[in-house]
Amino acid sequence: MASKAAFKRLTKEYKAMQTNPPPFITAKPLEANILEWHYVLRGPPDTAYEGGEYHGRLRFPADYPYKPPAIQMITPSGRFQTNTNICMSMSNFHPDTWNPAWSVSTILSGMLSFMVEEEATTGSIRASTADRKILARKSRQANLANHVFRELFPELCAAEAAPAAAAAAAPAAELEAAPAAAVRRRTARLQPAPATAAANNHQAPAAWLPGLPRKWLVLFVVVAYFFASKAISRMLSA
Repeated sequence: MASKAAFKRLTKEYKAMQTNPPPFITAKPLEANILEWHYVLRGPPDTAYEGGEYHGRLRFPADYPYKPPAIQMITPSGRFQTNTNICMSMSNFHPDTWNPAWSVSTILSGMLSFMVEEEATTGSIRASTADRKILARKSRQANLANHVFRELFPELCAAEAAPAAAAAAAPAAELEAAPAAAVRRRTARLQPAPATAAANNHQAPAAWLPGLPRKWLVLFVVVAYFFASKAISRMLSA
């Protein structure tokens, strides 16, 4: 059972993390036991863990913040053994180096920094970059199989369901759109383009004119006018 000091401190830290969450980190206590927290570390870009989501556990002593917590990782990562206490300067392996000013945010930020390094410690393992990338891609499915993860982090479970729902809806939307698109294409073939029809109408009256240069057309009009005048003069004199 948590001491009064531990309860007060952990409640304050939870509110602080909700207000200002550290990058790549989410953490919440169990509703029934504030001394047990669960966290999710998101793999930082340009690392073997990019795209991964790593679920783990912090177990605080009753007299926290005067003693450090035990730290475990539950999701297979290729960096730490699962469900095994990890030796870090901020874990229960080193109470002599523990600083009561450190918080949940401090612990998990240190955990993430340690994860992307290669330093060996109790609870760590070695794996190739390729294997760690494969585990990163499988991490979300591994988390969804954990009932505690599903209960504490429903928003992360929903993030998995949204792309799947969108992908399932896409073929149906395409099938619905196909008949309408076919009708539009058929209508377009039956109706001539207005601009083309108008252009043809403007060209029709001038179709009888020879394709001559402008000066020859002017000359033709002048000569025609001359002969027409002569013919009218003869008719009037007769």
